[in-house]
Amino acid sequence: MFSIIYNIFSRIIFMNKKIDSNLRGRCIAEFLGTGLIIFFITGSCAALKLTGANFGQWEISIISGMGVTMAIYISNTISGSHLNPAVTIALWMHSYFKKRDVIPYILSQICGAFFATALIYCLYYNLFINFELKHHLIKGSKDWIYLASIFSTYPNSYINIYQAFVIETIITIIFMTIIMILTDNNYNENLSPLIIGLLIGVIGSSVGTLTSFALNPARDFAPKLFTWLIGWGNIVFTGGRKIPYFLIPIFGPILGANIGVFSYKKYIKPHLHKQE
Repeated sequence: MFSIIYNIFSRIIFMNKKIDSNLRGRCIAEFLGTGLIIFFITGSCAALKLTGANFGQWEISIISGMGVTMAIYISNTISGSHLNPAVTIALWMHSYFKKRDVIPYILSQICGAFFATALIYCLYYNLFINFELKHHLIKGSKDWIYLASIFSTYPNSYINIYQAFVIETIITIIFMTIIMILTDNNYNENLSPLIIGLLIGVIGSSVGTLTSFALNPARDFAPKLFTWLIGWGNIVFTGGRKIPYFLIPIFGPILGANIGVFSYKKYIKPHLHKQE
């Protein structure tokens, strides 16, 4: 099974072109790390909505954070643990990452998220069918967002699309700024992944109910793509909004990550170095 997934992944990312083994290894680490994040996030959401598991917002948020922590421990020494297209793009735009590696990294992250989504769907397949029949849900209807939100993020019904964009941008600024402080200043490498996981837990607990705190374009887009491909309808992309909601968890985090890195370089890093 793993060899089949690896062959499919290699064909998608590398398109049979010759590529150095170092980049290939880093892309595999990004694939596995991002997939692990999505596995834990969507798995916990599926348990909550399909089995009635007794989870609250804090539990979901901390499960998400600990999933990220474990993914970082797995991939950090190999790929640097981007695990997020917004992080990759921001690091490249601010000269922390090579341009030639951007596309392979992003494709690896999206593929990892896609395969993890497919895995959770297969594991919970019978429960999805039972829930659909029991509640008489119609694919493509607004009611279907309840199931789609197991895999993807959608805003609170009282939050408009512009507010959602601002929220996703702000939380990603906070997220990325703290990541830069932790990873660019020789902090304890063994402790930093845990702090990042706790940071995600805190963000999710404080504002997660507003937009489901995507923070990561791959975490949102890949599951939307998978659920659309299996016939869940355009509603998974639009979220029932006039402006397709899938754009928000892509561009909000990308903008926020860039502002975060810029803010760190401009206003924080110079002062940190003065203290040394």
